Amino acid sequence: MSWVKIWVHMVFSTKDGTPFLNSSELRKKVFGHISENALEKRIWLDSVNGHKEHIHCLISLGREQTISKIAQLIKGESSFYINKNKLIPQHFSWQDDFWAVSVSESHIAAVRKYIEGQENHHRTKSFTEEVDEFMKKYGWSYISGKKDD
Repeated sequence: MSWVKIWVHMVFSTKDGTPFLNSSELRKKVFGHISENALEKRIWLDSVNGHKEHIHCLISLGREQTISKIAQLIKGESSFYINKNKLIPQHFSWQDDFWAVSVSESHIAAVRKYIEGQENHHRTKSFTEEVDEFMKKYGWSYISGKKDD
């Protein structure tokens, strides 16, 4: 029997960064549903939390799972759930992109604490500032789609 434990911290935002998830009650409902759905889909979702326009997930990948497939399952089903149940007045969707980084077993507790503390974290720091920090920390850059850049 294969044994795999690959931890991933995944972050994705709402379409165009629109603050659709603008109440803690709505976020709690959506994140609770995401957790339940992950369990049904055999996705090991350790932690899920976020703020008005984004979500963080700490996931342990199974041996036949890919990051992109997990993102697709979580984003697609949660969008469907939000729209089907009319949890917000307008059409909801997630941004196509996502960010994902591997997490060492020794850092799981710190990442879990970071994810759980999103409400407090975003009292002093915007999502844009958080994205910029991630970009610098992991050496990422935006891709403009132009050859000349």
